[in-house]
Amino acid sequence: MTNTATAESTPGSLTTGPLLTAWGAAMSPEALVRGLLPPGAALPVPAAGDTVWDRAAESGVLLAVRERAESELGTPWPQPLASQYARYFRDGNRTGYESQVFERQDRLTRAVLMALAGGADGWLDEAADGIVQLCEQSSWCWPAHEDTCRPRGTVLPDVATPCLDLGAADVAAQLAWADQVLGDRLAERFPGLRERVRAEVRARVLDPFVRRRDWHWLGLDGDPSNWCPWICGNVLVAALRLAEPGQERARQVALAVAGIDHYLAALPDDGSVDEGYEYWWNGACRALEALDVLEHATSGRLDAAEIPVVRETVRFPHRMHLGGPWYLNLADARARPPAGQPWQVPHRWARRLGVPDARRHAESQRAAGIPADAELGRALRELVDVEWQGAAPGEPPLVAGVWLPGTQIGLARTAGGTARGLTLAIKGGHNGEHHNHNDVGSVVVAVDGVPVLVDAGRPTYTAQTFGPDRYAIWTMRSDWHNVPEVRGAPQGQGRRFRARDVEVVDEPGRFEARLDLAAAYPVPELERWWRTAALDRRESRVTIGDAWSFTGDGEPSVLHFLLYGQVEQPSAGQAVIRPPGGGRAVLVAWDPGVATAAFTVRTLADPMLSEVWGDRLTRLELRLPGTARGAFEIRVGVWE
Repeated sequence: MTNTATAESTPGSLTTGPLLTAWGAAMSPEALVRGLLPPGAALPVPAAGDTVWDRAAESGVLLAVRERAESELGTPWPQPLASQYARYFRDGNRTGYESQVFERQDRLTRAVLMALAGGADGWLDEAADGIVQLCEQSSWCWPAHEDTCRPRGTVLPDVATPCLDLGAADVAAQLAWADQVLGDRLAERFPGLRERVRAEVRARVLDPFVRRRDWHWLGLDGDPSNWCPWICGNVLVAALRLAEPGQERARQVALAVAGIDHYLAALPDDGSVDEGYEYWWNGACRALEALDVLEHATSGRLDAAEIPVVRETVRFPHRMHLGGPWYLNLADARARPPAGQPWQVPHRWARRLGVPDARRHAESQRAAGIPADAELGRALRELVDVEWQGAAPGEPPLVAGVWLPGTQIGLARTAGGTARGLTLAIKGGHNGEHHNHNDVGSVVVAVDGVPVLVDAGRPTYTAQTFGPDRYAIWTMRSDWHNVPEVRGAPQGQGRRFRARDVEVVDEPGRFEARLDLAAAYPVPELERWWRTAALDRRESRVTIGDAWSFTGDGEPSVLHFLLYGQVEQPSAGQAVIRPPGGGRAVLVAWDPGVATAAFTVRTLADPMLSEVWGDRLTRLELRLPGTARGAFEIRVGVWE
């Protein structure tokens, strides 16, 4: 299911989606030339000298930014090195180079905010130093995305052939935001710098964006990823501020909007994303931010508030909330993602659209100030959002239940409005999803908002993560997800390995999802594998049932459940999981006469995993009989 109003597309072109269908002739180059605000007014934040920046400086919201900026002032800037860039092509490590780039950009953002809020020339000098270093950086593209090295047999980027990726587009937008707020002051103190910025952005981002229309992230095969709105949104910002008014600027804007439209056309009607909550921020949220900017730049003529999928995707974050810092994680997302998200974005859209649960959730997640590592555009928008700055923290809505058919994700809790009790989540879908893990039919169970039957997430990205050996990584394989291993076979990868015949019931006293997993396994003799996951709200009990049908007897199958916390086995057929922090435990129970149990401890050394789960996870393995037909059930309840 998609929300595409018209499915018009040809090979190598972008699908016409809800934005272009709604806006029609207003998106023509001629209309945009007339309708776009001039560069000095096109971005929705004022320049230095406006009283809003004085209020921001006095309010204390920049305290963390100021402390970090003052501690690094006068110290050497982060310096990305050729050896770090080349390392990706030698051993797959990408973080050595990327960490230097990110730290350099974060420092520039802090300098811009300090120059804006304080006005001292020393901070303006610091900002100019950072801007020039970006202009002199050989490539804005991250090494993992560079598309010229391997064909040429090199390990360093070709400066004559810029690659437009997430990193390059992000730098272009950061420079545009910096120019928006400090441009006049920079022109006075550093004559020629703004011209240098425009030349670099044009050569590295705007020209390649228009000239090449085969970028993989556009999703010309009909399947755009979160890269599409992320890059197109940043290109939009750069074009609006740094390009000269006229036909070329209008074309850049039109193509950026077409990319965002293509992404929205591919989202399900329910606004869900198969990459999970954490990636919503760098997909759907990026689209929302771009649409904010576009509305301002067109004086309200291009307003996406009436687009149904926009309203629905604003609801996605609060629907995935388990409780506290925990969220339902899918694919490469983490169950406890970074806290410093731009919550003002869903808050602003929830206000406009009248979605009170989304607004309440954003307010409940609001931090005390701007994070020291915030992106410049997001920090500036937050500082000028008066309603967000004045919003009082509240309690999250914690919906009682939701089923999202577009991605076959379901979540249900004992009672809405409280994390106390059990929460059950289940996903169907297929194994060709974005950032896919082989996890069709996987379940997550949380107690009082803390997951105890869990999805591990992902380790640190390397060359292997998105290469041909992705599914050699243990966190990506089905045998480390809460799904069956069928007669020794894990799930296959690709869209054809999927759930089928999905049925969902959500009633006041019960939530139940039933799906056939047989098509997810390359096992010819498997006819059906029914998985049923149910939450009895009155009894606060979860049951996970499996029933199978083969053409004949064979090898046994194994059920896997990944457990978070201290695991004890008080008796045969029982496991008690005590989550860290002293919260309530859960009891997992099964019939020991049907299945034999074993436990495998997985030590976690990678910080992307250990920062979420600590030093280990435990896998419960239930070995089933190899009969042609059979059924088995586990029960999960609070252990008082």
